[in-house]
Amino acid sequence: MGTADVEAVWRVESARIVGALTRLTGDFGLAEDAAQEAVTEALVSWPLASPVNPAGWLMATARRRAIDAIRRRAALQDRYALLAVAPTVDEDIDPDKIDDDVLALMFVSCHPVLSPEARVALTLRVVGGLSSAAIARAFFVPVPTMQARITRAKKTIAAAGVPFELPAADERRQRLNGVLRVLYVIFTEGSTATSGDRLLRPDVAYEAIRLARTLAVLQPDEPEVHGLLALCELTAARFPARTGPDGSSVLLADQDRRLWDDAAIRRGLAALARASTRGLGPYGLQAAISATHASARSVETTNWDRVVALYEALGRVSPSPVVELNRAVAVAMASGPAQALTIVDELVAGNRLPGSYLVPTVRGELLARLGRRREACAELELAARLCANKRERAVLLRKAAALG
Repeated sequence: MGTADVEAVWRVESARIVGALTRLTGDFGLAEDAAQEAVTEALVSWPLASPVNPAGWLMATARRRAIDAIRRRAALQDRYALLAVAPTVDEDIDPDKIDDDVLALMFVSCHPVLSPEARVALTLRVVGGLSSAAIARAFFVPVPTMQARITRAKKTIAAAGVPFELPAADERRQRLNGVLRVLYVIFTEGSTATSGDRLLRPDVAYEAIRLARTLAVLQPDEPEVHGLLALCELTAARFPARTGPDGSSVLLADQDRRLWDDAAIRRGLAALARASTRGLGPYGLQAAISATHASARSVETTNWDRVVALYEALGRVSPSPVVELNRAVAVAMASGPAQALTIVDELVAGNRLPGSYLVPTVRGELLARLGRRREACAELELAARLCANKRERAVLLRKAAALG
């Protein structure tokens, strides 16, 4: 077994291993460090002798590493004694504890005591199993910066005395939104990178989907969990058509819908059906919008009136200027650009999205459709200056040049 095999096992099993170790040691940071040391040892050992049970090997090795660390802490001899009597043979993690451990790990990583940035980093690290370098690449920050962010997050968790346990049902329901928000941010960065020279970061997006699937298994009665999963699946279904052979952005109207991933669409629609059992929340409504696009053969045959109605519903349950901007795009398709421009101009007058390239992008498109070419060109050029993603910036500049 080579490096790729070690990484594959780690990506699948990391959350369960770290969760089980945290339950045994009561020390979140120690558990994560011991698990990482086990992976390092696997990179050396597995190419020489492949274990029969890779996950059990990692768990047993990580447990031994944890014991060694605790042995060095004189004040924690009682914990060492507890761990020392635990089985050290290569065996699977306790199946009765796996689900609770992974779920608890998600809630600890997304604890409100952490900043939003720290929650994302820690979730990708300890639940997703990504390395600090991979997370740093995904969010375009230096590796030392990301390492420091993760270290501070673990210290904050320890200093706050956050227990490794599932919150009570009522508290878990309250904090679930935070967990979903972290997964949504991770997926959004993967589906449209905020900066860099790539439009998509599929590795990041698919990691968010994997974690959302895990959460859906662990929390099957929470509609919004299925709503988020549906949104991610339906959005990711369009990935194969969103970029050209050279990586350039392909707009929705120009996408070859035959390239859309039918299996992902089916999975998304199934998750949306489960989310609809008790009424749709914010993620479920966004998924319903994506489902409307997925069921249409073209932009022209899309049920834009339904899209407008869904955005209006979304604006009532989760109001935001981005929702209003997206509603304006749908209104332009359903009723024409003049009515939509009024919505966008209200956002501009209220300074609702300062510094965002999205507002001048949409406004430029609407002005172009109204024949106000010079104003449209100026808006698109402004959007290009504000956009940090090179692929999207190139599209905006091409549009501005065509109007010029």
